Amino acid sequence: MNHFAPVALDVARIRQDFPILTQTVRGKPLVFLDSAASAQKPRAVIDAMVTAMETQYANVHRGLHWMSERTTEAYEATRDDVARLLNAADRAEIVFVRNSTEAINLVAYSYGRGVLKPGQAVLISAMEHHSNIVPWQMLRDERGIELRVAPITDAGELDMAAFELLLADGKVGLVAITHMSNVLGTYTPAARIVQIAHAHGAKVLLDGSQAVVHRRVDVQALGCDFYAFTGHKLYGPTGIGVLWARRELLEAMPPFMGGGDMISSVSYERSTWAAVPHKFEAGTPAILEGIGLGAAIHYVEAIGYDAIAAHEQALTEHAILRLSAIDGLTILGHAQDRGGVVSFTLANAHAHDVATLLDRSGIAVRAGHHCAEPLMHRFGIESTARASFAIYTTPAEIDFLADALVRVREFFA
Repeated sequence: MNHFAPVALDVARIRQDFPILTQTVRGKPLVFLDSAASAQKPRAVIDAMVTAMETQYANVHRGLHWMSERTTEAYEATRDDVARLLNAADRAEIVFVRNSTEAINLVAYSYGRGVLKPGQAVLISAMEHHSNIVPWQMLRDERGIELRVAPITDAGELDMAAFELLLADGKVGLVAITHMSNVLGTYTPAARIVQIAHAHGAKVLLDGSQAVVHRRVDVQALGCDFYAFTGHKLYGPTGIGVLWARRELLEAMPPFMGGGDMISSVSYERSTWAAVPHKFEAGTPAILEGIGLGAAIHYVEAIGYDAIAAHEQALTEHAILRLSAIDGLTILGHAQDRGGVVSFTLANAHAHDVATLLDRSGIAVRAGHHCAEPLMHRFGIESTARASFAIYTTPAEIDFLADALVRVREFFA
């Protein structure tokens, strides 16, 4: 596991920024350990969206009146925020979508159908979310693209030797791989993956849905070609996500959807497309959600990724220590480099039952296959319970979880 220089993070003060955390559940203080599914929202995000609705809401881009211009400025400022967050070379490389799923589908549709050729292959890994599996299966079935899967080790790490071997014949046109597993917490060696893929002539898409929440992401340092993430895991609202792609790739890709705002001109005979990124942003966008995402990025940047990474590493190490000591509890995966996600099984208990009993203590965890059925099958299980951490998570909450799991184990003994 990577070690970050300790940076003080005032979690008690941060928790005051999240009004939902003051609630009780079934008479118990809320212990929210499901942030990998969707994080809670700070007051800054809520206020930004409410203020936009109350004082300056209008449709963007098309209006010439004051209100539309102000709303457009606020919405487009988020594109600059995202470009800064990812260290993109050009704000035009930031395409707004609904979520990571839409971002990956956009690449599958536009790059997969517009650039990849039948007989080429897409390479994914055995730890992918369904959002990074199903679009490529659809492309395979429609266009004759081969789908290859790089295996993982029992520790839950990418088998790099096998990964490179799958690239050896030069047929892989695109590697699409998670930056951080939503089940195992594993960070993939993204820069090394990109280096190997590029050496074999393949472009690389990184699913950063989890990673961008916990560590600083620099797409230029990573060297990747596409990067996807979603706003609602980064303390922003649902309905807004991001695809970053190198401008030359976006220029070469056909539009994903047709409609208003993605055109330069329209006649009954033909249409021409707007410049990137608007070529990929048909219709009225998620205006308020975009403004909310900008506020979330400002919030995270004000705290600082060094502090966030150090805090969450300490939480993860504490959670592994506490949970590993519980008889009958098995943690899935033990990668050396991992983030704040811990999935586990409990002997003689179904994950859904574990989550239900934890809920009686006010503890929110996720249970199921976590949209990663093939990964579950790789480990010979159907489901896990999953605890996931955020900037507002405390060591005391992890202790509360561990104590509650002891009681759950005793219930099923």
